[in-house]
Amino acid sequence: MAEIKVNCTGETCPVPLVETRKAIRKSQPGDIVEVTGNHPASMREIPMAVNAMGLELLDVKEDDNGVWTIRIRR
Repeated sequence: MAEIKVNCTGETCPVPLVETRKAIRKSQPGDIVEVTGNHPASMREIPMAVNAMGLELLDVKEDDNGVWTIRIRR
């Protein structure tokens, strides 16, 4: 099992979602994809896309500076 990290801090839509999808396509079943960013809309869009793809949303966290981390299991 691999852990793939995607840093989209400073990027706006649709870049974080596009980069997340790319990482998921490269991953193997069971891998964890961890996405970090600070664009508020992407923090809502990525979990919706994960659900639509039928993948497991492990965690969504946001720190005091507005930087969020989303963990997905393929």
